[in-house]
Amino acid sequence: MMLFSHVFVGSNDIEKSKKFYDALFKVVGVEAIGDTTGRLMYIKDNQLFGITKPIDGQTAIPGNGMTIGFSLDSEEQVNEWHQAGINHGGKSVEDPPGIREAGGKKMYLAYLRDPDGNKLCGFYSIR
Repeated sequence: MMLFSHVFVGSNDIEKSKKFYDALFKVVGVEAIGDTTGRLMYIKDNQLFGITKPIDGQTAIPGNGMTIGFSLDSEEQVNEWHQAGINHGGKSVEDPPGIREAGGKKMYLAYLRDPDGNKLCGFYSIR
């Protein structure tokens, strides 16, 4: 069951965001598609992640308390995703990538802020 159909984040510099997100999504084999309004979209398994200038014309700002998590296939892929983000204008935040435990489950997580300050998480569930 999918947890979401689509998520959009705002950006003040679409080209800068494209470089950052192209690097992240390359790790999972997804390329950007554009539309006539200049938005970027990455689609995999009927889930869409998009980047857009705010429709209301205001400055894009990150959501306070918001985190967008991306499910990845291994601890190594989480590390590759995290490093790709750092190499393309992102900033590592929270603790370094590693194992976290919650509710009796183990997860391997890595957190980034994108160039506009949106918080992202690379997630792998350890079985």
